[in-house]
Amino acid sequence: MNILEVKNISKTYGKKKVLNQISLVVPQGKIYGLLGPNGAGKTTLIRIINQIIASDEGEVWFKGSPMTRNQVEKLGYLPEERGLYTKMKVGEHLIYMAQLRGIKSLNAPKVVKNYMREFDILDWWNMKVEQLSKGMQQKLQFIIAIMHSPDFVILDEPFSGFDPVNAEFIKNKILELKEQGVTFMLSTHRMDSVEELCDHVTLIHKANKVLDGEKHKIKSQFKTNKYEIIYSHTSRPVESETPVFQIISNEKNDNPDWMTLTVSLKPGRTVNELLHYLLDKTEIHAFRELIPGMNEIFISLVKDVENE
Repeated sequence: MNILEVKNISKTYGKKKVLNQISLVVPQGKIYGLLGPNGAGKTTLIRIINQIIASDEGEVWFKGSPMTRNQVEKLGYLPEERGLYTKMKVGEHLIYMAQLRGIKSLNAPKVVKNYMREFDILDWWNMKVEQLSKGMQQKLQFIIAIMHSPDFVILDEPFSGFDPVNAEFIKNKILELKEQGVTFMLSTHRMDSVEELCDHVTLIHKANKVLDGEKHKIKSQFKTNKYEIIYSHTSRPVESETPVFQIISNEKNDNPDWMTLTVSLKPGRTVNELLHYLLDKTEIHAFRELIPGMNEIFISLVKDVENE
């Protein structure tokens, strides 16, 4: 089942087209990556989904019908910009936000304290929000986004301001909630987060969707038939020209007894042929296919669009 469908959304500011006929489908229970360079239109699309601004064309459907204001209010949302009342104390601020999200007044303090205890910030209770660092405020905003147990959460640059320890904590919390059936839309520039978290990826650039699909299928689509082989340095040398593969590099490994060979298969040749050829000549210690990461794919596609 799909929890969210964006249908042919367009948005123009003055003469600038910010979104051009964007359509996407978010499967329930998945983590959906919304990617793009600065100014691509990601935040505009998120604000349209949240009904903060209206689109010029298109529709947003939620759970099989047009999105209503009541449904929007039940979503979880962590915006890229700060939306906190800096003069309030942390405890009262979270209780106030809990009540705005439909948690009953009698239950709100208990819910807030449970989350603050889980996130190890209970000692912040009487601190003013303005005393908190960027990363500390980001923790509050993440709690606000999930405290009312939404089944769909939009996170716009959720790891901004976090040190590695807190980024890892938030990542694990996202994965824990996913296991409980929560769906996430994740907008980020951190490709390592995309690699670790996302099941599905859409890339927007210059108002247009340029990539859309399951992450593992996208990575497979961009494979280049390159392989890395670690073999014994004492073996017979591998010829620079073979009928099966072309050598890209052949370098010393960190282990002085080993060499690292990078090759590309020639057209029509198979991995089995590659291994058979090498095993006849050398002792292999490790073998892996070199599949491009999301960062490499992202940069390649953005450059392609820039050159059009």
